[in-house]
Amino acid sequence: MSPAAKQTRIRTAVFPVAGLGTRFLPATKTVPKEMLPIIDKPLIQYAVDEAVEAGCDTLVFITNRYKHAVADYFDKAYELEQKLERAGKFEQLDLIRNVLPPNVRAVFVTQAEALGLGHAVLCAKAIVGDQPFAVLLPDDLIWNKGGTGALKQMADAAEATGASMIAVQDVPREQTSSYGIVATESFESRQGRISGIVEKPEPDVAPSTLAVVGRYVLSPRIFDLLESTKPGAGGEIQLTDAIAGLLKQEPVNAYRFKGTRFDCGTHIGLIEATIRYALDHEKLSDVAMRLMQNALDELGVKDIH
Repeated sequence: MSPAAKQTRIRTAVFPVAGLGTRFLPATKTVPKEMLPIIDKPLIQYAVDEAVEAGCDTLVFITNRYKHAVADYFDKAYELEQKLERAGKFEQLDLIRNVLPPNVRAVFVTQAEALGLGHAVLCAKAIVGDQPFAVLLPDDLIWNKGGTGALKQMADAAEATGASMIAVQDVPREQTSSYGIVATESFESRQGRISGIVEKPEPDVAPSTLAVVGRYVLSPRIFDLLESTKPGAGGEIQLTDAIAGLLKQEPVNAYRFKGTRFDCGTHIGLIEATIRYALDHEKLSDVAMRLMQNALDELGVKDIH
């Protein structure tokens, strides 16, 4: 971000939700993976709540022409609302009416072709304009019990420093080939200036074990870089490549967020998140714990390592 934009607060969040979610077939044949539930809320709602907490009032969903469920979820459901109201089910009525606060607008942009994350972000250019903005990947569910959400942590840091922010977490070295990996010059508190970024390096050549997680606060200059980024493997435009160009022009920091990340793009991550949220649920925690213990007892499991 330029010095003039140093104190600019992010107001727009971009959600790339055009993926097909093939790992979760056949469920995702008709239900987008972003609509898979953790207890009683879909993944996309957790990401939206995080963006709203960070101060975003314009939410841009990059979708494809086949996926209508996300747009339907954030639209009004007149018939359902009328039935709930007539039945006196006002608690449920409030839940479906308040998926978005009244001051927040949702904008839907169709990504005509699946040309990668970088291309999906580029699709938001006309709406974002020349202001810093956030990108959230709903697959990455970040839980910070009783604390500030990851994006707000990053937005506060970006506003204070004027630097773009990329969320990172430490991963085992043998897993670097599954992530974008950053190299940093130094770390102070929770952030450090990025000196290099590479997409999915093999463990023996990875510059560090700091893996990029699906939260970004980006300078609008990233759009110019995305427009000039050549497609890579699979013909996709990689956001990582554009970030590599951005850090040559202005500060881009890695940010170690407070919280636990669940990779809900995998079966195990979705299961882990469901268990953790169930155990933390004010109405379900005791029952969930008892059911889990009963299941372990039935399996004859006494100790889990």
